[in-house]
Amino acid sequence: MSEALVAAEVAGTGVDPVPAASGARQFWRRLRAQRAALVAGALVALLVLVALAAPLLTALEGQDPTTYHPALVDSARGGVPIGSFGGIGGDHWLGVEPQTGRDLFARLVYGARVSLGVALAATVVQVVIGVTLGVAAALGNRWVDQLLSRFTDIIVAMPLMIMALALLAIVPSSFPRPVLVALVIGLIGWGNIAKIVRAQTLTLKELDYVAAARLSGWGTWRIARRELLPGLAAPVITYAALLAPSNITVEAALSFLGVGVKPPTPSWGQMLTAADVWYQAAPQYLLLPAGALFLTVLALTVLGDGVRTALDPRAASRLRIGTGRKREARA
Repeated sequence: MSEALVAAEVAGTGVDPVPAASGARQFWRRLRAQRAALVAGALVALLVLVALAAPLLTALEGQDPTTYHPALVDSARGGVPIGSFGGIGGDHWLGVEPQTGRDLFARLVYGARVSLGVALAATVVQVVIGVTLGVAAALGNRWVDQLLSRFTDIIVAMPLMIMALALLAIVPSSFPRPVLVALVIGLIGWGNIAKIVRAQTLTLKELDYVAAARLSGWGTWRIARRELLPGLAAPVITYAALLAPSNITVEAALSFLGVGVKPPTPSWGQMLTAADVWYQAAPQYLLLPAGALFLTVLALTVLGDGVRTALDPRAASRLRIGTGRKREARA
């Protein structure tokens, strides 16, 4: 849309005209206008950096998250092991786990890698399955639509935690556990995004440019790839951004219940389980993994909400672009 058309549309409305910009530039401008989303994005970037740099950080401390230290177990039980601040000493910055003597700092930073990795992988699986089946249901004939829609309803009706507990309990433990947890969460949790994609595709395929492509002789899947998928990007990205914190919570809950990531692989949920006996004498056993989990889920949720606002022109119209302050559009 040209700048002249933009100016014509806002003329007489009292809203200051904004020069036309590309979709990516408009998205970035809307996102920058939300200070909470920017802070959350910076925190998420820091968490990702910590997860990626976990081997370097633990090398600086000189500890490993999976090494069992039986000699430190009695020392941990005899005092409050808070690393260089007392107790165990400077070799363990945050102390060690009372049950195993494993280094708490190393397990915390590697737990970020496991939790974020599982959540990201599960989200990718959910998006791929949901988009594929949602588009297939909307573009297929009546029987295909009915079959896929009823199958999606069954998936949505399944309680995620109960199904995940059942599946993880029967799969052999020799299978890589983080990969298995990500697959189970992804294979059970794609139902809602499939329903969203189907509804959006049914709307998009009635638009004029899709009809023109069909009259030009384009096949169904070429139309889906070239015309429909770009229109589905905004709702899919929005929902995926809100799925990630939910997946982190599910992974932590599964590990807390003992069917998720298995020791000695570090996980925040697993660290919470280990803290159930010692948290009263040494609160850091509970506060460190719980705080990391809380901050991660909160940051991802706020960032996802900011992405949703930036992708939705109706919600973005309430933002004061360029100043970062929200305001009502003047009538």
